[in-house]
Amino acid sequence: MNRVVHPIEEESFRRLRARLDTSHFPPLTRAVVERVVHSAADLEYEADLVTDEGDLAVAHAALHAGAPVVVDVEMVAAGITRRKTVCRLRDAESGPGLTRSAHAIRLAYEEVGPGALWVIGNAPTALEELLTLDAAPALVIGLPVGFVGAVESKAALRASGLPAVSNVSEKGGSAVAAAALNALLYHPTSEETL
Repeated sequence: MNRVVHPIEEESFRRLRARLDTSHFPPLTRAVVERVVHSAADLEYEADLVTDEGDLAVAHAALHAGAPVVVDVEMVAAGITRRKTVCRLRDAESGPGLTRSAHAIRLAYEEVGPGALWVIGNAPTALEELLTLDAAPALVIGLPVGFVGAVESKAALRASGLPAVSNVSEKGGSAVAAAALNALLYHPTSEETL
């Protein structure tokens, strides 16, 4: 089903493209970069994001085939506009050596199993916990924000070899993480482009 784009969004993307040339990116990478830049009005994301077109293509197919989407916080879930998500933060508890966010990731994995798309935009400890599980994700969007653990958790994600979208700096957050997932949701499938 094609999405109806509001004229304000069309104009916003026109202005974004007037200031930032994204034409050299392959299609899914371009979609992710543009939507993340748009969500934060931050052109620096173009050079800060780390993506792989092959990983995005596999994730795009899995997403449109109905793979579950897991988020670390409700703020990420609120930004994902066309898909139900799983967020177990309300059920989670902290304990010795375990943050509430990390426990929520464990609970979510018990619910969805392998093959999900994971969208982490808030808690570095959620991303760190995901990396300890044998989650076999379709994709990990790892864009937690902060000065403690964010850079390190994203570097660990890239080093893990898992299919991922991440960034190098401390920047991130719920809005940009949701935007990266929405880019894949909004990008048409081959059936929709026929």
